[in-house]
Amino acid sequence: MASTEGEPKISKRAAEKEAKKAAAKAVKEKAKAETASKPASNTPAAPVDPFRQGWLKGVYDEKPVKEVHTRFPPEPNGYLHIGHAKAITVNFGFAKSHGGICNLRFDDTNPTKEEEVYFTAIKDMVQWLGFEPHKITHSSDEFDKLYELAEELIKREKAPDEVKKGRGKLANGEHGPRSACAHWSRSVDENMELFRKMRDGGYKPGEVVLRMKQYLATKPEEYEVSEEDSAEAKREKEKLKALANNPAMWDVAAYRVTKNNHHHRTGDKWRIYPTYEFTHCICDALEDISHSLCTVEFETLRPAYNWLLDALDMKTEGSDEKGPMQREYGRLNVEGTILSKRRIAMLVEGTTVNDTVNNPASALTDELDELTLAEDGDEEPETTTEAAKAATSGPGRNIPPAVMSWDDPRLFTLVALRRRGVPPGALKKFVLDLGVTKANANTATHTLDSHIRTYLERTVPRLMLVLDPIKVTLTNLPDDYLEEREVPFDPKDKAKGTHIVPFTKTIFIDRDDFREEDDPDFFRLAPGKSVGLMNVEFPVRCTSFTKTLDTGKVDAILAEYGKEVPAGKARIHWVALSPAHHSPINAEVRVFNPLFKSQTPNSLDWKNGGYYDDLNPESLVTYPNAMVECGLEEVRRGAPWPKEEGEAMGVVDKSSVRFQGLRTAFFALDKDTTDDKVVLNRIVSLKEDTGKK
Repeated sequence: MASTEGEPKISKRAAEKEAKKAAAKAVKEKAKAETASKPASNTPAAPVDPFRQGWLKGVYDEKPVKEVHTRFPPEPNGYLHIGHAKAITVNFGFAKSHGGICNLRFDDTNPTKEEEVYFTAIKDMVQWLGFEPHKITHSSDEFDKLYELAEELIKREKAPDEVKKGRGKLANGEHGPRSACAHWSRSVDENMELFRKMRDGGYKPGEVVLRMKQYLATKPEEYEVSEEDSAEAKREKEKLKALANNPAMWDVAAYRVTKNNHHHRTGDKWRIYPTYEFTHCICDALEDISHSLCTVEFETLRPAYNWLLDALDMKTEGSDEKGPMQREYGRLNVEGTILSKRRIAMLVEGTTVNDTVNNPASALTDELDELTLAEDGDEEPETTTEAAKAATSGPGRNIPPAVMSWDDPRLFTLVALRRRGVPPGALKKFVLDLGVTKANANTATHTLDSHIRTYLERTVPRLMLVLDPIKVTLTNLPDDYLEEREVPFDPKDKAKGTHIVPFTKTIFIDRDDFREEDDPDFFRLAPGKSVGLMNVEFPVRCTSFTKTLDTGKVDAILAEYGKEVPAGKARIHWVALSPAHHSPINAEVRVFNPLFKSQTPNSLDWKNGGYYDDLNPESLVTYPNAMVECGLEEVRRGAPWPKEEGEAMGVVDKSSVRFQGLRTAFFALDKDTTDDKVVLNRIVSLKEDTGKK
């Protein structure tokens, strides 16, 4: 028997560990052998088309037409917000995926609120996201046809005209017993005469409306199921009950008299204008829309959408084969944001609460008899009763503007996100990564930031930028010392190229990278301590520093540089003084943080101005004396960064100049930049910006 004396002993735990390693190695080698035995293929896997998956696939399968035709139909009464990025992407992307077309249709039926600036901004945002409409249409293009169809409804006794009382609307906003108005059974001739009088200016705003004759007059006994009813009769009564109990079918308004009759496109031709409920579905049919895709709050309006098209023979009852098919997907909600146009107006313009004249949030709307939906971004719709109460109770309070404009980078309008520097491709990817389903896509701002950060990481060049500079003089170098360092714009992507960065006797570092007293856990510059410089061969060591008397802040550091200087544990960024290289480039840097202290700003008191008390005083932090290395000029010449989506097709502005400030954040050029002054906006922070040593 062989002796084991002198052999090292192996513990049971160590033996198990070795066995696991051996097993893992065997599995890996087996997989490698199987891969090697398979025939090589040069054909890459086909990319997944997000518009042919999940809910969208189901929508197409319901109506698999050869020519898909969609539309994006915004109201030109405000700027689009991040939620509209989803609507644009879904409608244009779905059509493109199936070889179809998508129209941009302006739903311009309310001349009171429409302005040319909104038309231009909406068109720009669609193109910036990389989509080109098949054609641009306006609901106002069809005013003559819409009026003609309204008269046709009257002839078919599908349109009659005391409105709120008949719909059972109580003072508290709830609904009580319903009944048809006294005019419900008026003759066709009478209705036609009154409608034409309405058209010809015979009534003031709020005096009359033309209503669709739907299910307001339906009595419960008409859909009460009895034991004698056949299965078919029971189904029909259940269908009738559903229609009769849907407020969208309670004889909603088709035409109204508006306070402002002048229309930006048709001038003073019309004194009456059609409602959304009347216009939208008809325009879909007139434009040969195959798939009318909208958000879930319009699901309750789908029966009304189909009812009107049925009544005008533009659709076949109970079938989507003829005419447009409406389907609804979940909205995109980003927590911590304000998307309501009414509330953003308060932030941009300021307001006087409890004042019907100056308060855009609580001013009473036209007296229209139509279904009121929550505006995008509101948690709950504001009822007319609530608005009236807010407008008349308590003393007035003047509240100043909280932001610079509708494109203030602290907002989440698309013009604001663009100005901040968010790439259009990042927004589209964000929308599609969240998915398109019936459920609302609720997400947080930090999730959006993470998507933007990931998108920028490999698509923009890198530069050194110092936010709050301190001058550093390298005393052991001659006054004319100069090194021209060739630095890549992206070490992992040679295609971005290189640029020359000067290194001289005088450099500037960030104030955060220096401490007056050393700390073992601080790895940057301090008295007697060394630190490396990015893109430079040797480290520097601080020998002394001086302070400004009036502020007590460090204003200058003396240091030595060279191979004799001990290596530091970290490397910091810097910018050199070199007039020959136009270095540094002076800049104002704006760092944007959440506008509100609350994580749920929609729940604040907007009616009485309480929202103003929750504004974050640090929502905008400005660094007026920042410095950027001279490579910024080459970055500006090479913009847009990245060359994707609409920016690749020339839809660019200054915000397309984007870069990563090493160890700092991602930045973009602001529109306030001039020939004499560079202004930069922080797009999003770096992952590494918290807790760096």
